[in-house]
Order: sequence, then structure tokens, then C-alpha cells
Amino acid sequence: MIDWRLQCRAIYGRAYPRAIGALREPSWMFFDIFLPLLSISAFIFYYRALGAPAVYEGFVVIGGAMTAFWLSVMWGMATQFYWEKETGNLELYMMAPMSKMSILAGMALGGMFLTSVRAISTIVLGVIIFQVQMQLTSPLLLVFAFIITLIALYGMGMLFSSLYMFWGRGAWHLSNLMQEPIYLVSGFYFPVKQLGFYVAMAASIIPITLGLDSMRQILFGAGANGLLPVVEEIAILCVVAVVFIIAAWYSLRHMEYLGKKEGRLVLRSQ
Repeated sequence: MIDWRLQCRAIYGRAYPRAIGALREPSWMFFDIFLPLLSISAFIFYYRALGAPAVYEGFVVIGGAMTAFWLSVMWGMATQFYWEKETGNLELYMMAPMSKMSILAGMALGGMFLTSVRAISTIVLGVIIFQVQMQLTSPLLLVFAFIITLIALYGMGMLFSSLYMFWGRGAWHLSNLMQEPIYLVSGFYFPVKQLGFYVAMAASIIPITLGLDSMRQILFGAGANGLLPVVEEIAILCVVAVVFIIAAWYSLRHMEYLGKKEGRLVLRSQ
């Protein structure tokens, strides 16, 4: 029988240091908020120089804000157990009585809080500085699309956390390798539909692809040049979220099984 009180305490225990820890070093908040504006500014000035429609500036602001969540998943979730293994803490996690999903869920919630501060600040400053015009048609639908995107995205991070640990140092190189290509195929700074329908649908396995596209359609209407209708994209995101979470649960169980059977969870030379 699942001890839900224990699981909730584990989630809170892992979320607290991520949500509060960064506030103890205010300089981190400054760099997290203002440095991303530099890359956003470069794309906006480039679009202006080309004479692109003004709506593309809005695409850049929203996409730039969502990069914070992608980086949080890649570096704060997917590689987490690998780094715990490197520092010698993984054995403590494995011996703890709570579910490993609860530990990762706490990390995800804490990461969402801090990353949301950065993302919201980026959007607000981007709208103020560059005078981006948005046409919000359905606030509730926007919030739901945002939440389900985060659930699917962090579910993928949970799945990768167990896979990365067994790949060892290759996890670091894989994260670096995936970072820029994901910016391209997920359409962070342009409508993903421009890649072609089939390429865009293949890229939809990455939750942030449809998440970005649906939020842009809600914020910018017909000018967003969406891939699919918003309702269909959100329905796909719901399915993807469930699939990733279930896959993460089985993957973590298999990770524990191999660790107990083969002793592969302890630090060793590679």
C-alpha cells in the first residue's frame, strides 16, 4: 500500500531547495532574467531588418521564455541521477523508502517554480521593451495548455533521468548535442509548420513543440500559422504526458532492478 504522506513529504523535501535555494543568491536571478533577453533581442532585430510580420516578434518572446523550461528539463531533470551518482548520493536515494518518482516530482515542481519566474519575467520585459502585441482569446485554455505542456515535458525529463544514468558520461554529451537541434525542430523562434507538416509532426514527440504552437495560436490567433487546431494539439499533449509518465515509472523500476541485480548504480571508473 502506498504511503501518500511519505510521498508528499518527499516531493516537498526535494522541491523546497530548488524553489528557495536560488533566492539565497540574488545574482542568479539577475542573470536568469536579463541574459536571455540578449538572444531574444538578436532574433527580434533580425526579423525587423528582414521586414517580417510583427507577430514573429511575439513568437520570439514566447519561444525565448520557454527555452528556460527545456534547459531545466535537460540539465535539472534528465542528468540529475547521473550527477547524484557522480557525487556519491545516489545510493542514499535508492535506500530511501519513498518512490523515486516522488523524488523526481519534487525536483520538477521546484524547477518549475524557479523557471517560471525567469519565463514570466522574460515575457513581461519582452512585451514592454519591444512592444509586442498579443490577442489573448482564452486565458483558461492558455493556462491549461501551459500546464499540460510542463507535465509532458517534465515527464520526458523523468524518463531521461534513468536512461542518462546508465549512459554515464555520454549523458553530458547527449544533452549538449540535443540542445540546439531541439531549438530548430521545435520551432522556438518561428512557426514549426514552416518545417513541413511531416517533419513538424515527427518533432511533436517533444512536448514543447505542440505546447509552443498551441500557446501561440491562443495568444496571436490566425497569425500564428498553427500546425493543428488548438484542441487537437492539447489532446495530443495529454496523451504524450501520460505515455511519458508511465514510461518513466517503468524505466525507474527497471533501473532499480538492474542496480540491485548487477550493482550498476554505484560510482565506478568509466
